[in-house]
Amino acid sequence: MSKRPRPEPVQVVKQRRDAVLNALVTGVPYIQFLGVEFERRGDELTTVMPFKDALIGNPLLPALHGGATAAFLEVTAIITLSWTSIWEDMESGVLDVSDPDNVVLPRLPKTIDFTVDYLRSGLPRDAYARAQIVRSGRRYASVRVEAWQDNRSRPYAAATGHFVMPKKPA
Repeated sequence: MSKRPRPEPVQVVKQRRDAVLNALVTGVPYIQFLGVEFERRGDELTTVMPFKDALIGNPLLPALHGGATAAFLEVTAIITLSWTSIWEDMESGVLDVSDPDNVVLPRLPKTIDFTVDYLRSGLPRDAYARAQIVRSGRRYASVRVEAWQDNRSRPYAAATGHFVMPKKPA
């Protein structure tokens, strides 16, 4: 009877996953400019855009700037696509994450088109978003994203995007 290797402690696995996600996110300077953060629960990501005055587009309402909202949604889509791809490789052992600080991450997907539906004004408060991958193949992916503030069932913006997926190394 062969012995199975002892699984890694949960905290070690969480730290490794968080470090890989952090490496992915810190590679995009615009994410830091917007102040966008990612909350990870297993393989699911929720994107958070904490409110700051610089995000206001119309100070009379006040309402979030449409460009900040669109960027928030697009960043959510791209990072979710990348994280899903990395997750599969990371968990199967294809991607070497033994040293998360020096992991070589794949290139990010490139946007083909991105359509935003502004459903209501974004209020001056934190915003949240989640992406749903509709289709993801070797070359192309389609993603749907929704952003909300106080109530997930009342999104203030939604988007659909199509992306060229980066080639995987041979």
